[in-house]
Amino acid sequence: MTTKRVFAAVSGGVDSSTAAALLCQQGYDCAGVFMITHDRFQPAMEDAETVCRQLGIPFYVLDLRTRFEQILDYFCDTYLQGKTPNPCVLCNRIIKFGLVWDFAREHGADFLATGHYARILCRNGQYGLYQASNTAKDQSYVLSMVRREMLSRILLPMAEQVSKEDTRQTAQRFGLHTHSKEDSQEICFIPDDDYAAVLAQRRPTAFQPGPIVDTAGKVLGQHNGIHHFTIGQRRGLRIALGKPAYVVRIDATTHTVVLGSREELASRRLLAEQINWLVEPPAQPFRSLVKIRYNHGGAWASVTPLSAQTAEVVFDEPVSAVTPGQAAVFYQTAEPALQVAGGGWIAQAIRE
Repeated sequence: MTTKRVFAAVSGGVDSSTAAALLCQQGYDCAGVFMITHDRFQPAMEDAETVCRQLGIPFYVLDLRTRFEQILDYFCDTYLQGKTPNPCVLCNRIIKFGLVWDFAREHGADFLATGHYARILCRNGQYGLYQASNTAKDQSYVLSMVRREMLSRILLPMAEQVSKEDTRQTAQRFGLHTHSKEDSQEICFIPDDDYAAVLAQRRPTAFQPGPIVDTAGKVLGQHNGIHHFTIGQRRGLRIALGKPAYVVRIDATTHTVVLGSREELASRRLLAEQINWLVEPPAQPFRSLVKIRYNHGGAWASVTPLSAQTAEVVFDEPVSAVTPGQAAVFYQTAEPALQVAGGGWIAQAIRE
């Protein structure tokens, strides 16, 4: 029997390191591939190379900085539209499970593996994306835009890891130096988590000052760029109203930021577009647990397909801070865990 060849995307972190080690333990012909997406790659690359050396597997480096410009442009332009981008979701589709997979396949790989906490299972001959056994660590949300035909080529060895501490202990058992490495909490291409600095550098003339108003249109103050705000934001508004206020709407056309109460932040419906279905595209409305951001617990709703790539979501109860630009991910009840039916970009939040 021919040993299956797998390329593991190694980032220099403990999750991807442990994933690569588990693949080696399971008998795969494994290689590591590190993708360069920004100029501050050296420390992470050195960690990834050390892991591959510790595991005794080949190490490849793929410089994708030029191609990553597409993600950076999306990031900046989404803010220009008054929306909040989710670059990790798009990167997984275009870069990691797109370009990196193309590279792996050209080098004889049967599979591409990552350190994501999620499950890919085959049921009745169909591959599907499911929540990880540890739902608190589940990352199926950020994989929702991966092309359906890719599912049979993806391995997710971290699916059954019980906790992050379990992962660190596993890495330590394999002798990996990354077992004690701290997790990064920022997006890879945002130094010091300073979104505004990246936007100012790449779109220096695009962002303009504008008014901050309440939902009745009363001017409350001024701001120096809509990119400083996101739906649901409460802190850093620099507006004293004597009561809690939240960003409930951003109008990119007039550069207006609208503040309102917590009640005014709630939406009953949303419209999603550019939907990526990971099951047979449904023709009829269906029940779904819908997540509207990565750390959202999900809310039950009725999802009605409007076309092949658009849908209306009507929540059972109003949901707070539905944010255009983020992904809405549709989960269906299945065994042994919730299955991702698909995901789309939130185009509009509707209060009624």
